[in-house]
Parts: sequence; structure tokens; C-alpha cells
Amino acid sequence: MTELQKKAAALRALHVPGDPVVLPNAWDAASARAVEAAGFPAVATGSAAVADVLGYEDGHDTPADEMFAAVARISRVVTVPVTADVERGYGLKPAELVERLAAAGAVGCNLEDSDPATGALVDAAEQADFLAAVRAAATEAGSGLVVNARVDTFIHGSGTPDERLAEAVERGRRYLTAGADCVYPILAGDPEVIGALAREIGGPINVLMRPGVPPIRDLAALGVARVSFGPGIHRAAQAFTTRMLDAIARGDDPFPSA
Repeated sequence: MTELQKKAAALRALHVPGDPVVLPNAWDAASARAVEAAGFPAVATGSAAVADVLGYEDGHDTPADEMFAAVARISRVVTVPVTADVERGYGLKPAELVERLAAAGAVGCNLEDSDPATGALVDAAEQADFLAAVRAAATEAGSGLVVNARVDTFIHGSGTPDERLAEAVERGRRYLTAGADCVYPILAGDPEVIGALAREIGGPINVLMRPGVPPIRDLAALGVARVSFGPGIHRAAQAFTTRMLDAIARGDDPFPSA
């Protein structure tokens, strides 16, 4: 096995329902090093945070070359597996997407099922076909790519909460059948909803940790297999920086007391 194949296998094995892999998302080489130094077994990027540090908006505004270059800088400085949030793939064909992820040193990726330009949900069958093509390209390349299929019904779906849950389950099942390794129903936060997703999708699920979401130990008890933080840590770091700058501007001591 190549080094990338070994890392892909290691990342895939971390997705255990009831014993979730925790991924505090990084946005640059320094934050990735900090994640690894803190003992986490993998590094995940977050597209919103990476876009922000590169001077772009989230939602396919970042040029693909710059996004993959950022992922490559992160992969270069850590020894653990890296999984990259590549939004909806930046319009790349599946084979090129797989190739560019591998070239950047990433062994996993997030792929979302809404149109970045309009926010509209992509037809579930169309998204399943896309994921199947990515899986086929990864198999052809021998990359072992770990695909985290994002489900956006809780952001862009319509109908009652029960209808959104039902659609998320249906999409999640389709995506797993198409070859995804994990399903990411982003913004699912209610414990009853998370529990239903974990039971009914029939495969590993990823929950976004944010204020109001149950703590990690409770997510584990609900059967979650992956917990990520999206742009949350980067935003907290930016808020802390702003407070320091405000203190400097006032002439105060900007450093927290011990």
C-alpha cells in the first residue's frame, strides 16, 4: 500500500458509530499543526475558514487552485490523515477531483448536495450519480478516498421538520449506496433528530458541533461516528484577535491574565 492508501484506510477506520472521530477543523498549516499536536488522529479542513483566510467567501468563491494549494500546505506539515472540505467539487470532473485531492495529500473529502450559486438542493439521484462517479474514479486511481457526503436538507430543504428528516434519511441512504463512507446532515442538532439519523440512515453520520448541540459524549451515545467543527474554531480565534486589537487600540494590556 502507498502512504496515501494507508492514511485513507486509517481515516476510514476512525468512523465508528458510538465512538466518533473528533475533527477540530483547521484552516492553515499552523492550525493543522496545533490539531495534530493536541493528539487528534486526523486533520479536517473547513471550506469557510480556508476561504476566509484566503480572502474569499465560502460557496465556490475560492479558485480551485488556491483551495487545493491550501490543502497541500496543511498535508505537508502533519503526519496524520487529512480530509478536505471541497464544497461541491469546484466544477471538476470526478477523475480530476480525485487526482487533485491526492496531489494535495488529502485522503478524504466533503462533498455537499446543494448548489453553491443558488442554495437549491441538487436532485438526490443526480448527487448519488456524482458520488458514484467519484467513488469509481477513486477506485480506478487506487486512492482509497474517504467520502463524507453532506446532506443540506436542514439548511436548504423545505417542508415540516419531519419531512426534512425523512428527506435527509433518504438522501443519506442513497449516498451510502453510491459509495460514500459517511453522511453529513449538516445543522442537525436536536438529539432526537440526530438519534433518528444515526438509526435510520444505516451508516456512519457526521454531526457539526456548534452552540446548542449535545456534547460529544452524548453524541457518541446517540450513535454518531464523526464530529466536526466547521468554521467554529476559526471564528472563535478571529473573535479573540478582534478583542486583542480593540484592547491595543484603547491602550490597554491586550494579553489575558494568567
